[in-house]
Amino acid sequence: MELPTELPTALPTAAGTTWDNGTSWAALPGHGANDTGPQRAKNVTSILIAIVITALYSIVCVVGLLGNVLVMYGIVRYTKMKTATNIYIFNLALADALATSTLPFQSAKYLMETWPFGELLCKVVLSIDYYNMFTSIFTLTMMSVDRYVAVCHPVKALDFRTPAKAKIINVCIWVLSSLIGVPIMAMAVTKSKGKWLLGKDGMVLCTLQFPDPPIYWDTVTKICVFIFAFMVPILVITICYGLMILRLKSVRLLSGSKEKDRNLRRITRMVLVVVAAFIICWTPIHIFVIVWTLVDIDKKNPYVVASLHFCIALGYTNSSLNPVLYAFLDENFKRCFREFCLPFRARADQNSFSRARNTTRERVSTCTPSEARNKPA
Repeated sequence: MELPTELPTALPTAAGTTWDNGTSWAALPGHGANDTGPQRAKNVTSILIAIVITALYSIVCVVGLLGNVLVMYGIVRYTKMKTATNIYIFNLALADALATSTLPFQSAKYLMETWPFGELLCKVVLSIDYYNMFTSIFTLTMMSVDRYVAVCHPVKALDFRTPAKAKIINVCIWVLSSLIGVPIMAMAVTKSKGKWLLGKDGMVLCTLQFPDPPIYWDTVTKICVFIFAFMVPILVITICYGLMILRLKSVRLLSGSKEKDRNLRRITRMVLVVVAAFIICWTPIHIFVIVWTLVDIDKKNPYVVASLHFCIALGYTNSSLNPVLYAFLDENFKRCFREFCLPFRARADQNSFSRARNTTRERVSTCTPSEARNKPA
């Protein structure tokens, strides 16, 4: 999200974070070239923080990009995976993959203390941050509504919970997110900030240029993001899961079949864990930004700034966490991941399953492109 413009420059961005006052770490207390003693210790601390965050971004980028691409591949490749829930998961994976693809640019800006990639990439990176924020939470909200309908209104679910309608809803989510994404792309600009304090060439900032008065619109943007990309969706998700918990406690058998009922509860539990992980990862940065904007704190304290950006890094970490959760919590994703990563072993397992099926007449569900029956709830 867009952070206040008086932040130091030499820090990573997230969801449109910009640094606009032309100050680098060298300008902060304890970060000058001639500092000694405790000040030099703070300088070393800042360098260590920079290394840790850059290393974290590198891990998140690799794991998040590969994991989310693999999730999308599995859903597109295997007919069995084309369920309403998985169509939403595809949308979430797409947003996460786009977000993690921007991390190399964020890390380079962090380490170089300037934006060297030009205005076009500036517009792309900042708009992707906002698109990811809104599409992710809107998709998770729809996944929660989808689970609520499946658990509490199983008859209506037959008409509402179809892959075709899930695809239409995904398109609507991206269109709705464009209401903020397109203006962000239009307002994103690069600015030159003269000479650095250490005599280097002028730094280039990737920032948002708000209409006059900029401070007012900057604050309004942050408050609107907090309300519509966090508070309202979390309220809807909480209501949906509250009603589902009451339903699950009051009815022992939801679908008339123990196997289907077990599958329904398993998928509901997976969605709940994914939603909980998102809330845990994104709550700190949402709260921090509101406090940063509305409360008078020491915004040039390096430890306060470092805390802020570790919260930002935590938000990005969520993008690489989701594929791991799918692999641990959903047998279909686990099976497809195994087949993709270990194709020869998966083929051998499938042959053994076929032999067992021929001898015992028991059908064993495997993740194959041609299998379309018995889709997960």
